Amino acid sequence: MNTILKNCKICPIQCGSNRYVAKGVCGAGAEVLAARAFLHQWEEPCISGKMGSGTIFFSSCNMKCIFCQNHVISQENFGKEITVEGLTEIMLELQEQGAVNINLVSPTPYALHIVEAAASAKRKGLSVPIIYNTNGYETIETIEMLKGTIDIYLPDIKYYSDTYAVKYSESKNYFGYASKAVLAMYEQVGHPVFDDGGIMQKGVLIRHLILPELLNDSKIILRWIKDTLGEQAYVSLMCQYTPMFNAGKHEEINRKLEGWEYDLIIDYFFKLGLENGFVQEHSSATGDYVPDFDLSGI
Repeated sequence: MNTILKNCKICPIQCGSNRYVAKGVCGAGAEVLAARAFLHQWEEPCISGKMGSGTIFFSSCNMKCIFCQNHVISQENFGKEITVEGLTEIMLELQEQGAVNINLVSPTPYALHIVEAAASAKRKGLSVPIIYNTNGYETIETIEMLKGTIDIYLPDIKYYSDTYAVKYSESKNYFGYASKAVLAMYEQVGHPVFDDGGIMQKGVLIRHLILPELLNDSKIILRWIKDTLGEQAYVSLMCQYTPMFNAGKHEEINRKLEGWEYDLIIDYFFKLGLENGFVQEHSSATGDYVPDFDLSGI
């Protein structure tokens, strides 16, 4: 870990920061920074189950989305430093509380720490699946490093057009990296596998947040999923976009998604022959679902 964090190239930014001396472009230093850990009920049904997903929200992010609902932790870097041993204990405590999995949200800057903490947690009795809940802006090398640690990958594919990826998230060649990372995830864990209760135990579930005015991007992404991964791929189509943080700087995305826009993408999903996945109620487009990042559970 020491060598890699002294010249950090964990994510596509490849900033080369010595995180023992200064924070990386993402805002992460040498220690894990996290803002909350709890049983999360608002994920897809196969992730939350009845008891809830044992969710750990990490601080700092390698994308700079101007509409981020979690900007307090992702870009303002609010959180509490914890050791690898502390992360291990949080995982075990969430399992003790009844979590059906361990859900690592925005984990990329801490991929190395996660490998070490998860191995320790498993030696101490962690038996529920571990989820890597990522924005998709990953390198193949980091995904390969996670092999054997992660049971479920929950990646976003946010953009196809690099114009939008740079304009709204400062993420160059986003689709190039995200698409290759998703393929690497599939090579590791394949399509979703569920237990008798419908709870996901292994596999990849792709999320796509539909943005106003970016419907063509959504169609291209869905077409790529169908052509590359096949009809059996699982997709979560999300309409929860709410203009928050600095979204008001761009008039075209300073509004919620219209119902007809969401319906158009859902129809296109089925037209392609895709069948597996999840949709949201249009009423989910609200800030009410943003967790209170109060450091509880950390």
